[in-house]
Amino acid sequence: MKNMDEYIRKAAPFARPILLHLRALVHKACPHATEAIKWSSPHFESYGSNLCHMAAFSAHCAFGFWKGSLLEDKQGILRAQAAMGHLGRITSLEDLPADKVLIAYIREADKLNKDGVKLPAKSPAEKKELVTPADLLSALKKNKAALQTFEAFSYSNRKEYIEWITEAKTDETRAKRIGTAVEWMVGGKTRHWKYKK
Repeated sequence: MKNMDEYIRKAAPFARPILLHLRALVHKACPHATEAIKWSSPHFESYGSNLCHMAAFSAHCAFGFWKGSLLEDKQGILRAQAAMGHLGRITSLEDLPADKVLIAYIREADKLNKDGVKLPAKSPAEKKELVTPADLLSALKKNKAALQTFEAFSYSNRKEYIEWITEAKTDETRAKRIGTAVEWMVGGKTRHWKYKK
């Protein structure tokens, strides 16, 4: 994805007006904001820091603030950061807060960047012991190259594959993911190899 115009153009028809509206609000609130595609989704930056981001999925859009946990949230519109973003599932323009409300939040986030406020450092989480599912381990043992790749992976790379497989909702999906994982690992690929430059 080269730029935001291309991202919006390729989004589902329901998502385009939402993305265009959010983009316009960001630039209205923060005319100096710049645009970038990061982690495969549109981001806005100000004063050299991430400001906010948006994304379109198959049935909803999401919008979030990079420093959302530091915003005052006087209107009580922010939800915990998750796949849905800070505004929850956005399926139409009616799901968005009033323009003036969202503009105020964007300006507050911009001021945090201008003032050089940083997010608090995350305390290093204790790494849980990874348990490789038996069906994945069995498939890896049948392919020496995939097994060697998996064993050489960092903790986080192994965790990404394990979570992807264990989160499958059906046995069929799980089996398909295991097959794909083995295929990718034969090529030395991490779970999110498509998104790495």
